[in-house]
Amino acid sequence: MKKVAALFMVVGIVFIGLGAYQLYSIKLAEKEALIEAQELLARSYEDPQKDVIFKPDTGDSVGILHIEKIDAAIPIVEGTDPDELESGVGHMSQTAWPGENDQILLSGHRDTVFRRLGEVEVGDIITIELPYGTFDYVMTDSIIVSADDTSVIGSTAPNEELVISTCYPFRYIGPAPDRYVIYAVPVDES
Repeated sequence: MKKVAALFMVVGIVFIGLGAYQLYSIKLAEKEALIEAQELLARSYEDPQKDVIFKPDTGDSVGILHIEKIDAAIPIVEGTDPDELESGVGHMSQTAWPGENDQILLSGHRDTVFRRLGEVEVGDIITIELPYGTFDYVMTDSIIVSADDTSVIGSTAPNEELVISTCYPFRYIGPAPDRYVIYAVPVDES
């Protein structure tokens, strides 16, 4: 019986160690992506390039998502595959960028970059900082949908809309069954 108990303790310690290592790796990747985004933004302020088409490659750190209410400065990475989401908040490449007058979709993990997203309320300001400008949005609504509900993705042209999505419930262990979705519009349109 003592051997079985010892085996369970060893297995438990291994799982805790693996979880800690994975969390450390994700935090390190997020920090590196944030540094890349800050360097990109610093270069763009030194040498602004007007009228350049903004088409980043998958995996590129392209900017920073600021949510003052939760004291967040999160790197924005092009793409929403698991590799990109380990580095920050992912921009769904099929959607628009700020200033293109259509839907912008950003997604991130609830247990890393969006741990406190549920604290953001209607009226709070969300800022996207990119090499070609800074864009402020005001939260107008939030909803909870099933994980397989893709109805939140779609063109809103000619109206610009920022959509932020993460898994829900926030404290759920394992693959979450739902998605928490925030809607925001440009500050000048609110």
